[in-house]
Amino acid sequence: MSYLASFNNESAKQILMDIIRTVNQPDNSKKLSEAKASAGKEMILMMQHVFPLVMQLQLEVIKLHGFPGNREGLVQFSQLIREMERDDMEIARLRSQIRAIYLPPIAINTTNDILI
Repeated sequence: MSYLASFNNESAKQILMDIIRTVNQPDNSKKLSEAKASAGKEMILMMQHVFPLVMQLQLEVIKLHGFPGNREGLVQFSQLIREMERDDMEIARLRSQIRAIYLPPIAINTTNDILI
């Protein structure tokens, strides 16, 4: 758990940027594009095809920064990021970029406040 002693806003930003760079590497980008194409705009298919790829790439990156390379490590990292993004707009922006990869935009009817 020594990785937590040195984990701060700057290291969080670095890890998030590393995740984005990893996602954008040609091989990874191609796999994600293919998964998105097969999912279309269907949320369930996105969660079945795209989400696991993004999570695997995140695991690979956080492991390089000392976090456990398993589900628990990813949950821990995500919780820390969610806490930090409240006070740091750059962390929030980077996290939103990553989420946009696997969460398609949702149309919201603002006059009735319901999802459409």
